[in-house]
Formats: sequence, C-alpha cells, structure tokens
Amino acid sequence: MTSYDRTMAAWIELEDVCKSYGSQTVLERARVSIERGRIVAVVGRSGSGKSTLLRLIGGLEGADSGVVRVDGTDFTGLGETARALRRRRDLGFVFQSFNLIPTLTVTENVELPLALNDVDAADGRLRSRELLTELGLANCLDRFPEDISGGEQQRVAIARAVIHEPKLVLADEPTGNLDAETAHHVFELLLRTCRERNATLIVATHSTEIATRAERVIAISSGRIEDGAS
Repeated sequence: MTSYDRTMAAWIELEDVCKSYGSQTVLERARVSIERGRIVAVVGRSGSGKSTLLRLIGGLEGADSGVVRVDGTDFTGLGETARALRRRRDLGFVFQSFNLIPTLTVTENVELPLALNDVDAADGRLRSRELLTELGLANCLDRFPEDISGGEQQRVAIARAVIHEPKLVLADEPTGNLDAETAHHVFELLLRTCRERNATLIVATHSTEIATRAERVIAISSGRIEDGAS
C-alpha cells in the first residue's frame, strides 16, 4: 500500500455524515477525504456500512445530516434529478450481483450509459465492442447475460461502468461471487481500466488481496470511519 500525501487536494469529502435506517445507525459523524485518481478499499464486517458509504458518495441516496461533496458539488444540496444527471455523466457503478439487463445483449448493456449521455448510436456501438474486446469478451458481444459465465458477466459490468469514462468508479464487492482465480483476474482488469482512465476507484470489499493492492484502506466499525492512510 502506497503512502498517502495529506497535502493533496480532496476531491471527495464527507463531513460529519450521519445515516440511519430506522433505529439502526449505520454511519455516525463520518469524516473522510479522497483525492482524484486514488485506488481506495473500504473494509468492514457485513452490515457495517460499506455499501451505504458508496451509495452516499454516488448519490444513490442522501445523508440524514452532514455534507457529501464530490468534485466541488455538495450532493446533499441536490435534488434527485440533479443527482441522477451527475451519476449518468461522472460515475460508474460495479455491483456484486452484476445488475445486467437480461433482455439486452452484452453489447447493448455496455452501450446503455453512452445512449443515456446522447452519444451517437454508431459511435456507441463501436466504442462498446472495442472495450469488450479489450476485456477479452469478443466472443460474447451478441450473447445475452444468462448465456455467459459469472466472470464474463462481471467483466461486462466493468465495461458498462467505465465506457463513458467516468471520473469516479464505485465497486460494491465486485468479486464476491467469483472463485479466487476469476476474482483476481476481474480485479486486475478493473484496476487497469480505471488507472488508464485516471478514474478514482472506491471498492467495498472483504478481500484481503484487494485491500492490499489499494493505495488507501478505509475501515468502518460501529458507524465510525477509520482511515488507514499514512
């Protein structure tokens, strides 16, 4: 794990963020800052708030109190429509369950973020096929998600997350459903793809390997964030 330069400007900032679900407090006065282009692992027990942290940073839900600021924009001050536009343009998500659309082909799944951003259809098709080929999926372009393996589905999910070259990629247990060899390969692809595009990557994970490869490790315990940066 590389050292963390505290003089670098924060690109993502959480200030005294609180989040509860009913009587359960998930995050309590959480504070953390992350720089552009960093590879960050978020670790903690199941139910500790890893996924919640990613969802707050990604604007998928709002904090009960505090500030969530990404690239100078306070997400807590945005309405759902404005947050959706920011997600569509600047963010990519990789989920453990893949979340591919079963009625769309592999290529069509990857094209979707480009279509939502009004990219020309022919250009979107070309870019999607080129990226899928780069990720070793040339034989899967016109197949449906149910017809390919779990590892292949996760690579499709990575392609969909980065095809529009987002500034931030959030990955929630991206290798949790994969065997060790496939998980290693998938994470290497995710890491390389984000680094090539200078995208900030934040991964919620139980994987020791992923945590070891990250530049920073942020642990969540009892609603508190413990930053492993040094």
